[in-house]
Amino acid sequence: MRYKFLHSFFIAFNQIKSPYAIFDCLVAIASLYNKEEIMMKKNFIKPSILPGFMELLPKEQRVFDDIASKILDVYERNGCFPIDTPIIEKSEVLLVKSGGETEKQVYAFQKGKNNLALRFDLTVPFARYVAQHLNELEFPFKRYQLGKVYRGERNQRGRYREFYQLDIDVINKEKLSVDNDAWVISLASQAFKEINLPEYKFQISNRKILTGVFDYLNIENSLQVMNLIDKYDKVMPDEFKKELIDLIGQEKSEYITKIMSIAGSSNEIVNELKKLDINDIYMEGVEELARVIKILDILKVTEEEYDINLKIIRGLDYYTGTVFETKLIGYENYGSICSGGRYDNLAENYTTTILPGVGISIGLTRLFFVLQEIGFIDNYNLSTENDYLIIPVGDTIEYCSIVLDKLLKKGYRASIYFEEASLKKKMKYADNLGIQNVILVGEDEVINKKVKIKNMASGKEVELEM
Repeated sequence: MRYKFLHSFFIAFNQIKSPYAIFDCLVAIASLYNKEEIMMKKNFIKPSILPGFMELLPKEQRVFDDIASKILDVYERNGCFPIDTPIIEKSEVLLVKSGGETEKQVYAFQKGKNNLALRFDLTVPFARYVAQHLNELEFPFKRYQLGKVYRGERNQRGRYREFYQLDIDVINKEKLSVDNDAWVISLASQAFKEINLPEYKFQISNRKILTGVFDYLNIENSLQVMNLIDKYDKVMPDEFKKELIDLIGQEKSEYITKIMSIAGSSNEIVNELKKLDINDIYMEGVEELARVIKILDILKVTEEEYDINLKIIRGLDYYTGTVFETKLIGYENYGSICSGGRYDNLAENYTTTILPGVGISIGLTRLFFVLQEIGFIDNYNLSTENDYLIIPVGDTIEYCSIVLDKLLKKGYRASIYFEEASLKKKMKYADNLGIQNVILVGEDEVINKKVKIKNMASGKEVELEM
């Protein structure tokens, strides 16, 4: 590796005419060579992280945290309560109702006699949490949670093995109104508007509709068919058609495809579905879907924000009714940035109490990746900047600390530059960090009990009394 690099370096070196530039290049080569020799002798480990994990630089991290903060504020304002569950759970708790694709993705390990696993989402731990603290919570219980989850997925661009989810859920005893299904979608809508997210679409369906169709058609391998439909957008239409025919035959395949292909406005689709009146479970799904649409309108979620899409299934195994996914318009190839649905039976393995729930999860890490890719992050306006950097000029630290104290007490963000450096370097530091104002404190400011404030954007300076 070293010799390939040097070969390329010397090719470029031969193009240089200036003797000063040649000298600089030689110094650089010597420096790189010496560093490599030192690293080899000391057996330094090359700094790196595992594939499928995101790590941000400070500027990006501030944007990430600001987006999370704005969304959390929406949830807080709407009456949700924060919780935090352990990253590591007992395997039997996490996997009690998973199986299938879910179980394949779980990071499981043994510590002593305990079989443990990293949580693969926040919903299953939430169900455990509610069952465990059943007598200490007020129902219906509305929670939000921001936390990391882990899935052993194949590494792909925008899909991570460690990623943040930002969830809201509503759970109740015995019964939970389907109105809550619309309510959690409306909170996601509010959150997206809060961060000025580009155009997006909620894709909404109800699993009972296709479940009813499968019962009507006597389809025994319904789980396989569900898994295939869930992958509809990831395969070519001809391939999907062929696989569906292979699973259930030509006639049944055409019937299901016809239902999934019903188009029009949300109300038009619902009305067409009602005409079929296939069986009770099917009609229950259609009526729930109609109710969700009605409540979305009441909660000011416009029809431009969502589509009815009967191909939405959701891959996780615990959903029972309403399901939804969200994609950015024009960037659908990045997959869903927000998803969720109704789970009426998730807690049944932890308690005899019936605890129906509905939740929605924003894949915050995936969302951030997509927003980086489309250039949204480059133009993102932080709600909180470093307001002030105080720069001592001479021995003025004591007075600088007084200035700092006053700024902090007034709620401003501020810090002191303590390092020995030229004024030019200090100003460049402030500029690189995006600091709005610089306060220069010299001997004159101390004597006159004043501060000199320079706005970094306009270049204007003002002098104020302390």
